[in-house]
Amino acid sequence: MDEKTIKLAEGPNYAALSTLLADGTPQTHVMWVDTDGDHILVNTEKHRAKVANVKRDPRATITIIDAENPFRYAEVRGKVVESVDGPEAREHIDKLSRKYTGNDYGAEVQSERVILKISPDREVFH
Repeated sequence: MDEKTIKLAEGPNYAALSTLLADGTPQTHVMWVDTDGDHILVNTEKHRAKVANVKRDPRATITIIDAENPFRYAEVRGKVVESVDGPEAREHIDKLSRKYTGNDYGAEVQSERVILKISPDREVFH
């Protein structure tokens, strides 16, 4: 991945994740974002529509917006190549929450957490 994209994903910058509904309509959600250096990582609950969407069609686009300058952003188009659940996903949501809020994740968990790993096919930085 491009260093500019990695830097945005590592910082407390919000991202817009777009996945595809069954009829092909895009569905977009504002998300916390992370990276492992090779993938963009998002964390969600298993019952969410975005999880069903990427199981059916793994294509996804995520736009990471620089919190200090919203006209600077990275658009990453790719595919969800892996999902990780269990304790690793729960620890990851706490890590993300500390990055964005300074505290562990405090919201009530409605279903098991899952990390979606997006492998970039195309990156554009603005």
